[in-house]
Amino acid sequence: MVIPAPLRRRLGIKRGTVVSFLEEDGHIVVQPVTKEFVRRLRGSLKGSPSPLEHLIEERRRERVL
Repeated sequence: MVIPAPLRRRLGIKRGTVVSFLEEDGHIVVQPVTKEFVRRLRGSLKGSPSPLEHLIEERRRERVL
């Protein structure tokens, strides 16, 4: 997949940057997993269900598909 250079620069995507693919309202969203992205996630997974419980449930749903 080719991401245009201006967009890569704006989003901080460099060679070797990990990206995550998400589906949102029928669209594919490519999210670069940068240090800034990880910093913004801090504290967002507190509470219930735990991240592990959420991951296990997500894997169960994927197996059904």
